[in-house]
Amino acid sequence: MNAIADSRDPAPIQLGHGPRTLEIFLEPTCPFSKRAFEKLQPLSSLVGGDALTIHVRLLSQPWHLFSPIVCRCIVAASATEGGREAAIKVLEAVFENREEFVCENHCSGPNLDLSLTDIARRISELSGVEFSETFELNSVTSTVKWHTKYARQNGAHATPTFAIDGLINDAMSSGQSIEEWADLLGLNANK
Repeated sequence: MNAIADSRDPAPIQLGHGPRTLEIFLEPTCPFSKRAFEKLQPLSSLVGGDALTIHVRLLSQPWHLFSPIVCRCIVAASATEGGREAAIKVLEAVFENREEFVCENHCSGPNLDLSLTDIARRISELSGVEFSETFELNSVTSTVKWHTKYARQNGAHATPTFAIDGLINDAMSSGQSIEEWADLLGLNANK
């Protein structure tokens, strides 16, 4: 590992830069998280990046057996030179190819034969993001732990979970439209 990579911190995974904040706790192999994730960019475009900051928080869930390694790959991607954009590419690739990273009934099927190395390699191939150099960084470990601790302290147990300006909002769900989200955020979608 080189000195440059050894000192690289993972970039925050966020969209926009507005005063209102939406934190979304996602698990990268959860189908409901996928549905919510696909609405983030359209939501940001609808309400304006200068009105809303969207923070993606990773919430590993133990019944999704490969969740910890997938989350680590996303954070490792965010520590590459591609930063936030690299992490988003990895999230998109995992969501698009979800069946490659889950087990049947959460506990059986051919994916049980995959090693953690196999999974990381496949994520890199599917996303086009090379993160093997940043995968072992202490800063990646610290960031993965931070995501977990942050979700726990905020009472996020299921995905997706939404928080508006730091407060969990159970009224939001992945099944709603982006216009409904904009209303819940108090942002006029009809600028």
